Amino acid sequence: MTAPDPKADLRYYLQSARDALLWKLEGLSEYDVRRPLTPTGTNLLGLVKHVTGVELGYLGDTFGRPSGERLPWLEDGAEPNGDMWATADESRAYIVEFYRRAWAHADATIDALALDAVGRVPWWPDDRDEVTLHHAVTRVIADTHRHAGHADILRELVDGAVGVNKGNASMAPGDAAWWEKHRSRLEGVAREVGRDV
Repeated sequence: MTAPDPKADLRYYLQSARDALLWKLEGLSEYDVRRPLTPTGTNLLGLVKHVTGVELGYLGDTFGRPSGERLPWLEDGAEPNGDMWATADESRAYIVEFYRRAWAHADATIDALALDAVGRVPWWPDDRDEVTLHHAVTRVIADTHRHAGHADILRELVDGAVGVNKGNASMAPGDAAWWEKHRSRLEGVAREVGRDV
């Protein structure tokens, strides 16, 4: 057995979340990657844009390693929630490439620093702004997986595609008829229990 490599573990889980999130865009139209599917406007391309900023902030600026990338949604006078959707001028290709540049920058930070290296989160209060690289990477992993979960649901609503990636549905076996029967059964249980409450 080889010695554990904590950085390799962290990188593996971070990359799996990144890959899952980008896979949710594959095969969809420009409309479908952008359209808001919740009352708060959550959309697939906006999720990717958001996590791009998360990586650049927590795994760049926090450790004195600015990327040089412009984040318009953080500028003075920026529209609230501007990182959660892509403007008409921000193509899917642009957002995806922007995200990949953020990965490279974040990965370089992980490679360059020890996990116990201390950084300061610029947007946190001064008395609570210190974090270790380990904490920051863990936070980014949690955030990216959270948003990949949002993307799972959005993609299923768009075209029924489910799973971690193209080769891993990570779902119970069943055809469309089986899933409809399963869903109907759950609806029945929910209605039955809902009447009793």
